[in-house]
Amino acid sequence: MIYLLYDLTLYLSALFLVPYYLLRGLRYGKARHGIRERLGIFRHDLRQCLQGHKVLWVHAVSVGETRAAIPLLKALRKSYPDAQIVLSNVTETGRKIAAGIPEIDYFIFFPFDLRWVVRKSLNIIRPDVIILVETEIWPNFVLEAKARDIPLILANGRISDRSFPRYRMAGKLLPPILDTISEYCMQSEQDSRRIRHLGAPAGRVRVTGNLKFDMQPPQIDIEELEALRRQLRLPGNARIWVAGSTHDGEEKQLAEVYQRLREICPELFLILVPRHPERCRQVQDEMGKQNFATTLRSSLAVMSNNLQPGEILIVDTLGEVLKLYALSELVFVGGSLVDIGGHNILEAALLKKPVMYGNHMQNFKEIARLVRAAHAGLQVKNADDLYRQMRILIENPHEAVRIGENGHHLLEENRGATQRTLEVIDRRMLS
Repeated sequence: MIYLLYDLTLYLSALFLVPYYLLRGLRYGKARHGIRERLGIFRHDLRQCLQGHKVLWVHAVSVGETRAAIPLLKALRKSYPDAQIVLSNVTETGRKIAAGIPEIDYFIFFPFDLRWVVRKSLNIIRPDVIILVETEIWPNFVLEAKARDIPLILANGRISDRSFPRYRMAGKLLPPILDTISEYCMQSEQDSRRIRHLGAPAGRVRVTGNLKFDMQPPQIDIEELEALRRQLRLPGNARIWVAGSTHDGEEKQLAEVYQRLREICPELFLILVPRHPERCRQVQDEMGKQNFATTLRSSLAVMSNNLQPGEILIVDTLGEVLKLYALSELVFVGGSLVDIGGHNILEAALLKKPVMYGNHMQNFKEIARLVRAAHAGLQVKNADDLYRQMRILIENPHEAVRIGENGHHLLEENRGATQRTLEVIDRRMLS
């Protein structure tokens, strides 16, 4: 009865979701294509292309999960060179990242969790194993996979402070869903305890660590960085500050800090990378109200002059954040000055950059703790504290270098989650 109510709720939601995804798709130029895939209508030859191969279906909801999955995808490709790897996403931004991952064979939008859509999708893809990145569990999808004896593996699993109470509200409805998962590869002991408390069978839960520690830095040499500086038309002597994954309410605070810092460091140049590119026009308007000159990344190609000191470059494109971090001297990671829960601060450490972030890191609680303990980053209380900490680093570049090096060492010390997760997958693939 409860699943019937769930299906009815989904059908009602579809009345709003289909127009919503159409509008989002129009923004990214994939409206019709996206809706078709969400309804289980894939390219006409997909079934034939997958037939006769081992098929590994990896699902990563959005940008963060997709980036976290990259080390695992590389390992899967190496271990199963003849297999077909299908990566699904919910968001358009996640799909954009997926499109640049050479280890996958097909990237698709994740189907709506309507029973008939799920059945149709599974009939076409026929996966040998399904790997869910982080805690992305859709009832109809996992129940239908279980009915077909398809192993389901939760990789890089986590239960955040915010989601734990919500899951607990489900009460006795959750354990039957959790029982469909064959293996739980959790990030930490706390995540392991929480998933078992919610009803996951204890014998299937293990701590494998966080895949984010296994990320590899992009190979960018000095010539490429100089070329990127020219492409971005940055002032010649600019000291670059990149603020990545920012959210509404943060850009204004960051711009005010930027204005104050330029009084002691006129060559400082701010690059803003909003988490959601569709917000960039709004951010540009907000910056204009604060009397900042701004330029969108997408408009640089038609410019002939360099940007001027004191301007702000707003990045409305995808897939460049790591290169921008590599170009920077200082990094701030957003979603943390406002109550979003934070984003991945290890990406800056990956490139030996000093990373700063706010107090709202509940979605990355363990990573933030490790970074603090290793003196690999600076957590700030508010915008005034950010100004103070940034001023120290600007005036003491050697301290910025030391923090960046600490971050790199932290990554090295905590690697291994990919191999431990792969061992779990191997057992299921061979069973």
